[in-house]
Amino acid sequence: MTKYIGILTAGGDSPGLNAAIRGVGKSALNNYGMQIIGFRDGFRGLMENRTIRLDGGELSDILTRGGTILGTSRDKPHRMPVGGKLLDMTDVIVGNYQDNHLDALVCLGGGGTQKNALRLKEKGLNIITLPKTIDNDVAMTDATFGFDTALGIATDAIDRLHSTAHSHHRIIVVEIMGHRAGWLALGAGIAGGADVILIPEIPYSVESAAEAIRERSRRGKPFSIVAVAEGAISKQEHDALLEAKKQKPSSRQKESKKAEPEDIPETQYAERTLRLAKQLEKLTGLESRVTILGHLQRGGIPSAADRLLATRLGTACTDLIHQGHYGVMVAAKGEITKPVKLEDVAGQVKTVPPDHPWVVSARRVGTNMGD
Repeated sequence: MTKYIGILTAGGDSPGLNAAIRGVGKSALNNYGMQIIGFRDGFRGLMENRTIRLDGGELSDILTRGGTILGTSRDKPHRMPVGGKLLDMTDVIVGNYQDNHLDALVCLGGGGTQKNALRLKEKGLNIITLPKTIDNDVAMTDATFGFDTALGIATDAIDRLHSTAHSHHRIIVVEIMGHRAGWLALGAGIAGGADVILIPEIPYSVESAAEAIRERSRRGKPFSIVAVAEGAISKQEHDALLEAKKQKPSSRQKESKKAEPEDIPETQYAERTLRLAKQLEKLTGLESRVTILGHLQRGGIPSAADRLLATRLGTACTDLIHQGHYGVMVAAKGEITKPVKLEDVAGQVKTVPPDHPWVVSARRVGTNMGD
């Protein structure tokens, strides 16, 4: 019998989403005769039952397109804004899954999507996920699609900023996305030749970064590029957070919702970056400028590597559906793919180890890591 497969994209948009949709859809249609139903705008579209039939025509000419033809949102099934209130719409979603006679639901997304997908799996739905995020911080997979494209964009930005930093003898602080993990800032910083790289995993000393910049000036290089992940924090901030955790929370704090990284306003990261630039300016005597790349990193045509990865994961996904293998994320492991239990992925973050080869290489070429 024909299998009916639902598919949605959730969380932030990312290069390669359309390539993944195409990989799932074309493989399902061509090899297994499955029918594909797309849900618009993530879990909200699934809750509101807004669908589109993804046939051959809908899947044509989307391989190279950025964004997602299905649209996306950050709405969570168990905390959905409805009528001015946050409601648990999980049962409505389960009902729509059943009403569409779905045999499986494919969810494309990052860390938050993996957690939401697990919740639906625990409700008895057949779920498979694909790892998407420019931050590359989804656990249990070598890579996420979207990362390579964003890495290229951030590196190109740093390349372009070198000339203006050199011409005006300035410190250019480049804020790069990555609120929980520093893969993007680290990779782009190394590839772009940044002089200082600051990432969330290595709390930084402003004085250490400033001394690296002053040393460059003493060697006749009165300009510097500082690549900073939006989630990077100083040692003082890090110590303050640790101290706060030691304090016994009040009953009110226990009841309050813990802010997830995607809930934190981008202005908060920007304020921190601007403060860093001012501190470096004061400590070095060099004029500073800030460039916040923001959503520029998520836009545009996906790289060849991201198209390839998304297609590989998408086609492997349909093989698993054909085999009846559900409750997993399709992970990239070298040149092969591997199903990983959602329980092993949800709630986990793939951070940069302090001794990772990229960090070691950065240090060996003289890059200051802020510590």
